[in-house]
Amino acid sequence: MIQTMKTTALASLLAVAAYAQSRAPLPPVPAPLSVPKPGPVTDAPYAPQPILPGGIVIPLYPAGSPYLKAERVKEAEQYNMSQAVPGRINSIVNIHNPSIEVHPVDRSLNTGAAVILVAGGGHNTLNVGTESADFVPFLYNYGVNTIILRNRLRRDGYNPQTDAVNDAMQAIRMVRAYAKEWGIDPNKIGIMGFSAGAELAAPSAVLFEEFDRKNGDAGDPLAGISARPDFVGIVYPGPSPFARNRTPPPVPRNAPPAFVICGGSGDRVHAVWALEYFNAMLAISLPNIELHIYGNGRHPGDPLADGARMTGGLTDRADTPFGTWQYRFIDWFRDLGFLGKPGVETKAAKDLAAFEKVPAK
Repeated sequence: MIQTMKTTALASLLAVAAYAQSRAPLPPVPAPLSVPKPGPVTDAPYAPQPILPGGIVIPLYPAGSPYLKAERVKEAEQYNMSQAVPGRINSIVNIHNPSIEVHPVDRSLNTGAAVILVAGGGHNTLNVGTESADFVPFLYNYGVNTIILRNRLRRDGYNPQTDAVNDAMQAIRMVRAYAKEWGIDPNKIGIMGFSAGAELAAPSAVLFEEFDRKNGDAGDPLAGISARPDFVGIVYPGPSPFARNRTPPPVPRNAPPAFVICGGSGDRVHAVWALEYFNAMLAISLPNIELHIYGNGRHPGDPLADGARMTGGLTDRADTPFGTWQYRFIDWFRDLGFLGKPGVETKAAKDLAAFEKVPAK
């Protein structure tokens, strides 16, 4: 019986092998379609190309702006493409004409809320894959419009604390200026920064009044449009203006509500920076600030035991609670009224208005 089974199995294998040899070869795999690539270099300022299909890309500053380096603004951006996923941009460098890329949601879903995403990368690269592009479909499902910021980098000769922070606040003004065209509620525009990107988001939440004063010239098409974000997300942050080795700015009474998250002992340095920002807001009793420090979490790029490196953004992170932080953000966002209908005053706005009426201690 056993011998018969062996004979039958061998015959089956030989039949499969013979069929495979006689089968026609598979056609070649087609080349990937619509792979993003940098735009051409011309005599005009470089025209940034969309990271994702359908993106509306607008430079932050007009040609000739004193914020731009005239000698470099024509240079093309450089894309670091994924080796595993065709057409996916992992990161971008050589950004001299900073821009926003807008991804509106369908009218049937639209809450009017908009999140400006500021990727990290140590100010040496902009990790727009995991910390920007991946959030477009995620936030779309909640009716939230997404804007990807391409800010200037230290590696390309810019100061993160001035040039890049200016880019972030200019992005807020730009989105507010075009809010009606994009179906965005001008009172539901906020910014979320990751790692080095949080070093832009945090100052935007406290320095907007100074930026508005400096950019209120009548010749500025955005004059009179506020750079104040209506909310801020601080995600595994770099140092904020409240880091211990810096002179902290005063916290304005109308600073926006903040959602702050980081890993704990596994990302101790960034956790301390997260606490410094949170404590500065807590010191004035700013309403609707929320902090999550997770017991099990590492910083993106950190080496892991298996030789891989920690990933950022929405990735699951080996089933740890830290890997679900985005849902805690949605809980907070919904609680403050940002997922309600466009044009309806949010709980965040009501709470802040009541807070501003109380004399400062």
